[in-house]
Amino acid sequence: MRQLFVFTLVSLFYHFSLFAQTKKPLTHDVYDSWRTISEYAISDDGQYAMYVLKPQEGDATLLVRKLPNVELRQIERGENAEFSADSKFLVFKIKPQLDTTKAQRRRKVKNEDLPKDSLGIFNLETGALEKVPRIKSFKMPKEAGGWLAYLHEKVQTDRRDTATKARRTKQESDSLGTTLVLRNLRTGKVERFPFVTEYEFAKNGKRFIFASTGDDSLFQAGVYAVNLETGNLEVLFRAKGRYKRLAFDESGSQVAFLADLDTSKSLLRAFALYYWKEGYAAATKLIDTLHTAVPKGDLVSEFYTPRFSKDGKKLYYGTSSKPFLPDTNKLPEEVVSVDIWNWRDSDLQPEQIRNLQREKERSYLAVYYLDENCAVQLGSKVLPTVLLSADANADRAIGLDDSKYRYLKVWEGSPIRNDVYVINLKDGSRKLVRENERAFGIYLSPEAKYLLWYSALQNAWLSHNLETGETLNLTATLKVSFADELNDTPSPPAPYGFAGWLDSDRFALIYDRYDLWQFDLSGKAAPKRLTNGRAEKMRYRYVKLNDEERYIKSSDTLILQVFREDTKASGYYAFTPAKGNTPQKLIMGDFAVQDLVKAKQARTVLFRKMTVSEFPNLHATDLSFQNIVQISDANPQQKDYNWATVELVRWRSFSGEMLEGLLYKPEDFDPKKKYPMITYYYERSSDGLHLYTPPAPSRSTVNRTMYPSNGYLLFIPDITYKIGYPGQSAYDDVVSGVQALLKRGYIDEKRLGLQGQSWGGYQTAYLITRTGKMFAAAMAGAPVANMTSAYGGIRWESGLSRMFQYERTQSRIGASLWEKPNLYLENSPLFKADKIQTPLLIMHNDADGAVPWYQGIELFMALKRLGKPVWMLTYNGEAHNLTQRKNMKDLSIRMQQFFDHYLKGAPMPRWMKEGIPAIEKSINLGYEFVN
Repeated sequence: MRQLFVFTLVSLFYHFSLFAQTKKPLTHDVYDSWRTISEYAISDDGQYAMYVLKPQEGDATLLVRKLPNVELRQIERGENAEFSADSKFLVFKIKPQLDTTKAQRRRKVKNEDLPKDSLGIFNLETGALEKVPRIKSFKMPKEAGGWLAYLHEKVQTDRRDTATKARRTKQESDSLGTTLVLRNLRTGKVERFPFVTEYEFAKNGKRFIFASTGDDSLFQAGVYAVNLETGNLEVLFRAKGRYKRLAFDESGSQVAFLADLDTSKSLLRAFALYYWKEGYAAATKLIDTLHTAVPKGDLVSEFYTPRFSKDGKKLYYGTSSKPFLPDTNKLPEEVVSVDIWNWRDSDLQPEQIRNLQREKERSYLAVYYLDENCAVQLGSKVLPTVLLSADANADRAIGLDDSKYRYLKVWEGSPIRNDVYVINLKDGSRKLVRENERAFGIYLSPEAKYLLWYSALQNAWLSHNLETGETLNLTATLKVSFADELNDTPSPPAPYGFAGWLDSDRFALIYDRYDLWQFDLSGKAAPKRLTNGRAEKMRYRYVKLNDEERYIKSSDTLILQVFREDTKASGYYAFTPAKGNTPQKLIMGDFAVQDLVKAKQARTVLFRKMTVSEFPNLHATDLSFQNIVQISDANPQQKDYNWATVELVRWRSFSGEMLEGLLYKPEDFDPKKKYPMITYYYERSSDGLHLYTPPAPSRSTVNRTMYPSNGYLLFIPDITYKIGYPGQSAYDDVVSGVQALLKRGYIDEKRLGLQGQSWGGYQTAYLITRTGKMFAAAMAGAPVANMTSAYGGIRWESGLSRMFQYERTQSRIGASLWEKPNLYLENSPLFKADKIQTPLLIMHNDADGAVPWYQGIELFMALKRLGKPVWMLTYNGEAHNLTQRKNMKDLSIRMQQFFDHYLKGAPMPRWMKEGIPAIEKSINLGYEFVN
């Protein structure tokens, strides 16, 4: 027995020694090669799957499999792939090699001369792969196989060939069009059309339409159709002009488009709506600027794509105000540029400027009755939002008018108040349904008989019968809450959501925190809870597998995604509403599942499954989930690295509340050692127990895998908030959690760090004013330091005032600055900067549109004056979170160097010890260590 014991000890020693030799810590140079599944799909017949593996930087790989798991092909640089509707072909783009493109850019090659995308056509039955060079775009019919169209990039011409230039009177361009190819995938036959600007397939594959500016000698400008059943070319309209917004009806026998036949260079473009029907000799003009149905002074909008109702009887289009045109006779020095802020403005000037392009393209909905040959204007400046039924067949619509209340969003936030109208599509008349309603989403039933919304004013789901005018409170008699039970802001709690319509207009399916409920919109039947998740803290949520589904049939078997709150396990269950049975487990476990997709004509499904250490690879099965096969292996190199593990921890906060959090550890964790620990936070994160985090450069926060891999513990506590005391709330929950973990014995109390970004950055700045020397280092990204100066500012990314955020949402003060100034002072770290004893690294960028850059500057300058160790990284031109990969990599290196110095005793890099003078900016990065 003693010999066996010795052998076991030796074996264990060998095992851990081998682990140490083979499991490497993650380093910053692994980022680029770590791959994600950027896209995936299943063929309509369920026989094939494709997915794209894309490195963080580099060339993607498209993989095609015959299910369950036979690899058919790997195609380098394949992306944007689509299966044909008959499941016989996979069509995709082939991107140029990244290294080749970069090399040419270094040689200052012009963009138009850089390598372009190619087209790939893969025959799923024969395995043959065809490539077509220089492709701009491609399309296939959604519900019919056998056809493909693609638009070429413009023809490259030798700039030195003056003879060719002289002969060719018209050059291809984005505005004049390029060569279009229509291809029969079954026969290989192709047709080419010149100078095409737009093209579209009928959904059912009956016809194909395109607009051409015309070859001056051979092919006239106009709109054409190809009858794909006969092969005939049909001339819909011929004339020089501009054509756009091509649209088919459901049957493929009706076409609408916009045309501007003015060939002058006038800045004002006036498009008209044209219509063609099978049997017509040519398209006819339905609506133009002079039509009586178009409001005086308005235009047919060029920014709204015409839409047919599903039954083909109505054609919807947009109108718009005439644009304001500049005076082209003025010289630049004669043009006055000034923003005029007016206290009566509903939208602040920065918001107006931010949304300027959207406003220029704003359309007001109108409808043309094709059988009656009459048009009705529905939307307007005072009723800009019009909601149609799902198939647009109904003669009712919903209109929303927020003009009287829009100014309130400055301090009230969302949801925005509206007057709600029902619109008669026959004559455009409207009737007020609800005045001054704050609704979280408004839903029109499939047959337009009912209106459904969650009222923030009544904290209830309401329905309105559009035929009788009766409004019902659907949830008034129920004791359960249908809005966020954990809401801890001074704003109305948002509802858990609307799952869909059941049996057309008869019932609505609505969620509470855990369960799915059935409501009779007529009020005749009592509300019915369909699931019983509350008892076991199981959340049931419907997975919509058909994008075109108008409503759920009660006789159908639904797939529900399930999440268990106490264990964080998840999975899928099957449920049939008509049977009233208990949902049946298909798959459930200590992992996370997501992104379920189903083949249109088969029971085959794909989904992703992950844990903290298992990449969310693709899995294939059928709706029984009996035989599950993993079909992707995105990052096999992960086995070589010391990864992270995670534990769900619970503790009681200083305020007495039981809280949850996540504790990440290295894979080679040894409880006998003492580890440095960084605490990261935002609000609540514990539901993400099983989420996978790839090693990736940071936009602003510590990476949940990188730091444990390098010997850190990472603690992520949930935080709950008391209105008016966000800083104190963070202190109560974070510090109590850290103290609870310190009792375990394997955390070094002298090597504790803090890190947070944005709201987390604010909490970091606040915490270090209260914790003395408890934390050895802290990093705050985009922190609010002074709530008094931040309160009245602008969120430049949206143009909105910041008042609503402080009063009603995340900052949770619950009052204006002049109502409770002491709360703004008490929660502002700047006014306690002298209490800070923790070295601080700040990142705050000069183009931050969420938290003003000056907030970081105020905190930096205070600590600098006080002689306390502080650094600030400002990435030029970057927003709230980093977007440029080079800057993400830089931040990742600097942040780890900062924590390694204070929490691991590593040397100071030069940028920390000596700084980098402006004269060396972008030349010397200062990563090197100095004595």
